[in-house]
Amino acid sequence: MSPTKLSANALSPMSATFPSERYGTLAPSDSVSQKATPSTIYSPMSAAFPYTPASAVSGASDTAPSSAAEARNPFNFQPVAYMPNKSLPQGSKNDIGRRRGHKYKHSSVSHQIFLEPPPRAPLQLPASLPVPTFKEYRASMSKEQKLRLAWCFCHLSVAGMVGWGAHESLALTVLSRLIFYDALGAFLCVAVDVGSNFEVWKRSTIRHPFGFERSEVIAGLGMSVGLLFMGLDLISHGLTHALEDKGGHTPHHAHSHERVSPGSIDLAALSGIICTVVSATLLKNHARIGKVMRLGAIANLPSVLSNPSHFLTLSCSSLLLILPLLSIQMYVWLDRTLSFSVAIAMVALGWVQGWSLGKMLMMSYSGPGVSAVMYDIETDPAVSVVEEAKFWQVHYGLCQANLKLRVRNMEEIGRLRDRVASMVRNRLGGGYGGGGGQKWEVSTQITLEKD
Repeated sequence: MSPTKLSANALSPMSATFPSERYGTLAPSDSVSQKATPSTIYSPMSAAFPYTPASAVSGASDTAPSSAAEARNPFNFQPVAYMPNKSLPQGSKNDIGRRRGHKYKHSSVSHQIFLEPPPRAPLQLPASLPVPTFKEYRASMSKEQKLRLAWCFCHLSVAGMVGWGAHESLALTVLSRLIFYDALGAFLCVAVDVGSNFEVWKRSTIRHPFGFERSEVIAGLGMSVGLLFMGLDLISHGLTHALEDKGGHTPHHAHSHERVSPGSIDLAALSGIICTVVSATLLKNHARIGKVMRLGAIANLPSVLSNPSHFLTLSCSSLLLILPLLSIQMYVWLDRTLSFSVAIAMVALGWVQGWSLGKMLMMSYSGPGVSAVMYDIETDPAVSVVEEAKFWQVHYGLCQANLKLRVRNMEEIGRLRDRVASMVRNRLGGGYGGGGGQKWEVSTQITLEKD
């Protein structure tokens, strides 16, 4: 045996002092070509470097045998006990689950790539406005508006009185329905007048782009449908009476030729005329619907008669004044003829009004003059092509025209915009002094024609 004293650690390949020069190993890296040379032994990057900071402090060399704990931990690290509550700093605990954005935006190069958007002024259009409650709505009524509301109830009571005294006269029944329809129109005018006391009614917001004025169009559409069904009901009622008279059942039609007293007819007719004239003059009921209708047959009549609803009520009331002057046979014939004629007119008026208001709710425009406006724009020397043209009506007082034009040069864009807006307003809105009551907003998009 060799006189060298051997230990268990010295003979272990896991030991840092294993004498690889004296004892052979089977490792592939322990070849002659890979044995340490003087240049590698004394290199600080070598694993066999004999001097370390720890050996300099302790005065011992790494070649000397060390304890098992130092052999297992060749690094100069201090062991630290794991504490779950102190593993992360307080700032990182709050950032758990939060996405950390990239920092390229704050670099000097990215300032030329990621440009900040230009500052914009805040929108002048509010998101929404407070909607008044019924208590606030009633409290905002002025004295004049309260008087108008009282007159509406008087108008409604006249309709009930005429219907109650109609008895078997179909013409008086038709007149009561017409007065009732006019009373509903008067109520609608008062409701719109009171609603305009609030800012939310006319001012546009993001939630209600056109305010609450379109609600008047919806109410008018409902009234038109009601007028149509009232006319159909009167036609059905008149046909029932006519078929009963053709039958031979005397008990069922013994009362059919009973004549209403002349005083009742005159009172009902005069009441209808007075109510219609007062409501049309003071409240201007059905005025907006009449402008939408645009019936050319009665357009040249006075202001009250130019409205189809007022014309129908006044004509029916005037013809009823002739009934007391006729005989019993002529009375029955004229009563039925008048009732059927007015009922058919009610159906036609309700259908036309409903059709016009329905198209308004669908954002379309059905008035005359559009073809003339398009001809003027197309023949303008500065306009090359009219690519798109849309005309639509929002409510009774607002219309819009959206045009997309292609021009040959961009020198007179401002003048062209003014010319197009003037054409639309003069042709469709009747000009600023025409009193049409409709405001036209014109937006024009102009592009340059490329050769």
